[in-house]
Amino acid sequence: MGESPVLSTRALNRALLARQGLLRREARPALEVIEHLVGMQSQVPTDPYAAFWSRLDPFDPEELSRLMEERAVARAPLMRTTIHLASARDTLGLRPLLQPVLTRTQRGAFGKRLPGVDVDGLAEAGRALLEQETLTFAQVRDRLGEAYAGHEAMAVTNTISYLVPLVQVPPRGLWRKSGLPTWTTTEPWLGKPRAPRVTLDEMVWRYLGVFGPASVQDVQAWSGLTRLREVMERLRPRLLTFRDEHGRELFDQPDVPRPPEETPAPVRFLPQYDNVVLGHADRARIVSEDYRARTWRGNGNYSAFTMDGFVAGLWHIDRAGEAVTMTLDPFERWTKRDRAAVEREAERFIAFLHATATSRKIVVIPLA
Repeated sequence: MGESPVLSTRALNRALLARQGLLRREARPALEVIEHLVGMQSQVPTDPYAAFWSRLDPFDPEELSRLMEERAVARAPLMRTTIHLASARDTLGLRPLLQPVLTRTQRGAFGKRLPGVDVDGLAEAGRALLEQETLTFAQVRDRLGEAYAGHEAMAVTNTISYLVPLVQVPPRGLWRKSGLPTWTTTEPWLGKPRAPRVTLDEMVWRYLGVFGPASVQDVQAWSGLTRLREVMERLRPRLLTFRDEHGRELFDQPDVPRPPEETPAPVRFLPQYDNVVLGHADRARIVSEDYRARTWRGNGNYSAFTMDGFVAGLWHIDRAGEAVTMTLDPFERWTKRDRAAVEREAERFIAFLHATATSRKIVVIPLA
């Protein structure tokens, strides 16, 4: 057999953008897109709305809110232990596959903070409470009473959320609404699985369809799981293989988009934790190593925007009453044409996020 074809960083970028819906907006049902993307980051409850706006046309944010209210989708700790928005089927099906990651994180990050505590007993106590009613974690701690009063509150509640499948329920996450983070157990909220469980092989296959061509290390970084080489080897007969510019072996589904590297890529605004940026161990296909550290600025209140397919700067919105200001922090100098393209997209984005604002302003931070 011949050597695997080499794909340039730009070719990998265009494949990623095409599959993520970031080369051109499409008219697709929101639920279909959520399943296609194998869940969407939702640590910030409004993030999926921004992510959809950059991928769909038209997009009605009320459609996504209805899916949450109808329990067709849910927000729950999944990949990398972070809260993701996923379909009901994936919320139920992915959690068992990802439980080793959640358990490992609980043991490593919080187990040592609970000396002398039977963590399995704690998890069961939390499960019993949350199966009966939806509660905030502060309410859970109150209901647990004196048994855990002397222990770190975050260690207590994260132990429950990492060891017991939970969902965060509306109104938190609904469009133009707010609410405290309130939790319940997954199956009472969504019902027992009505479809076959998602398998590990299926999860990796679906990942490649959205994030590929990708390495074993990439899928491990996205999921938080380890030792996925054997899964990829089982799938190998069904896959194509490539190499990146550094010689790493990449795997991919055979019948998925891989556009030419010269395909134009429009300006796109991303939410704070979009998986298009987080979904690989090697993120060079979307953000240059020169700028990777700058992409995570301060407390995460800055999000990225792309030009020509790659992260080109950060954006942040402040609102004071009816006045909205978007601050843009470019990584490189722009031509007049570049600036016009970014500001045009920014104006549309602000209008979507803050339709009721009477004053909208864009400020560009000058390069030193």
